[in-house]
This record gives sequence, structure tokens and C-alpha cells, in this order.
Amino acid sequence: MTASPSMDDCIRNCTDCHAVCLATVAHCLTKGGQHAEAGHIRLLLDCVDICRTSADFMIRGSRFHHRTCGACAEICAACADGCDRMADDPMMKRCAETCRRCAESCRAMSTAAA
Repeated sequence: MTASPSMDDCIRNCTDCHAVCLATVAHCLTKGGQHAEAGHIRLLLDCVDICRTSADFMIRGSRFHHRTCGACAEICAACADGCDRMADDPMMKRCAETCRRCAESCRAMSTAAA
């Protein structure tokens, strides 16, 4: 299976989101307080894992990639909302923007013909 340009973009967005969310976990644990709340850290880690999984499914041409991309879009949107609550912090703002970009491309990929 040959990846389309939109799939290549989605893979790149998932890979970027994975890296940014993982770095954000470390940032949040260092900051403490509301940044380090268990629910927030859990959501960031959910985002890290689903982004990696979605990218992997697309890279290997899995016929189920539209399903992982649908879940990825939902989780990334929730993560972006969570990070937006602390958008006065540049790292959180960057994370929210990266998650939104990933959610958008994954949403499009999840509705593309399987």
C-alpha cells in the first residue's frame, strides 16, 4: 500500500504529537500543581500512546488505520482542551496546538475510504 500525501501528513502529525506530548509529561511533572494532576498526566500519556499506534498502523498499511485514527482524533482533541486550560504556559500552548493539528488530520484520515 502506498501512502497518500494526506496519510504522510497524518503520520508526521501523529509522530510530532507523540514527541510533544511526551515532552509535555516531563514538563508537567517538573512544574507540579495542576500541571501534574493524575487525570491530566493520564490524558497526555493516552495521547502519546494512541499517536504512536496510529502512526504505526498507517506506516505498515493496516486496513484498520481508520479506526485508530478515529480514536486518535478524539483523544488528541481532549488533550488539546486539557492543555488549553494552562495556555499561559508556552509548553502547554505548544502541546494544545500540536494536538489540534493531529486531531484534524486523524479525523480526516478516519473518514477516508478504508
